[in-house]
Amino acid sequence: MVHREMAEFGHDQVTYALEDDVGLRAIVAIHDTTLGPALGGTRLLPYETEDEALQDVLRLSRAMTYKAAAAELDLGGGKAVIVAEPDAKDEATMRAYGRIVDRLDGQYVTSVDVNTTVADMDVVAEETDHVVGTSDGLGDPSPVTARGVVAGIRACVEATYGSDGLDDRTVLVQGLGKVGSRLAKRLLEAGAAVKVSDVDPAAVASFTDGRDVEAVAHGDVYDEPCDVFAPCAVGGVVDDETIPRLECDVVAGAANNVLAERRHAEALRERGILYAPDYVINAGGLITVATEYAGDTRADALEAADRIGDRLLALIERADGRGTTVLDAADAYARERIETATEPTPSPAET
Repeated sequence: MVHREMAEFGHDQVTYALEDDVGLRAIVAIHDTTLGPALGGTRLLPYETEDEALQDVLRLSRAMTYKAAAAELDLGGGKAVIVAEPDAKDEATMRAYGRIVDRLDGQYVTSVDVNTTVADMDVVAEETDHVVGTSDGLGDPSPVTARGVVAGIRACVEATYGSDGLDDRTVLVQGLGKVGSRLAKRLLEAGAAVKVSDVDPAAVASFTDGRDVEAVAHGDVYDEPCDVFAPCAVGGVVDDETIPRLECDVVAGAANNVLAERRHAEALRERGILYAPDYVINAGGLITVATEYAGDTRADALEAADRIGDRLLALIERADGRGTTVLDAADAYARERIETATEPTPSPAET
């Protein structure tokens, strides 16, 4: 079964790890290393079944290949999952996991993800050199991610309205977590009219206090008029039920897997709504750890995040020229980078 799933997703390698003495159950998936080592975070969740964990790690690692390739990074895609309750995580578990990563001999480089922290990566780093996102690294990637999303929103606004200025645009930010709250602040600084929403009323109250922003009830976000809808919380929010309700011209946010299904990119296009592929616009986190892996500085990461806008605008123009969705254009560009890895790779604006 695993080999069939690997063939379907195009994976190079899947490693199962079990160390009963410390309660470690993990899966490391390496999707592709054509462009470089497979880099991707370690997610820790209490998956109900082994198949659920496998499907998640296969899907996420494949997405990392496309994210790295589309971001013009010389890295492949990988991901790892640890099957455990978050409160059951301890140093022994993370040390054992570090040894698993080390045995992959640099084919996979890990970092933080859901329910793993910088402190966890510090423990992993005691067992392997193939880890980034430690306390000795470049720090919290969320400001870099937010900066890249702003650059991407500007690109979408330029493509839609003819200018990248935000001072006469309304942006609705769904989700006020680490990235969403920073994004909303940056948008305010850029002059945008900002609306915010979150499942946690306390988060909304805290953010709106002293700021000229409008709060939108969690259940009303899809019906709220705005120029740009920026999902920054959970994925799968754009689906058959929400697409007809959207009152925006652009969907561009920091959340992963915004579309419930791939076909929803075309459904948005049919409605005249521009969709910025999540793995293109939210690549700031990957850029941060990739910059750390390369030994460069946080300033380098911020500059690279700013280039997300130019890259996205080129992909939008490419999609328009080919009559496809921007998601199709991004996927095609990522595949071209991988397929022509031994040749000089043109930017999307040149293809």
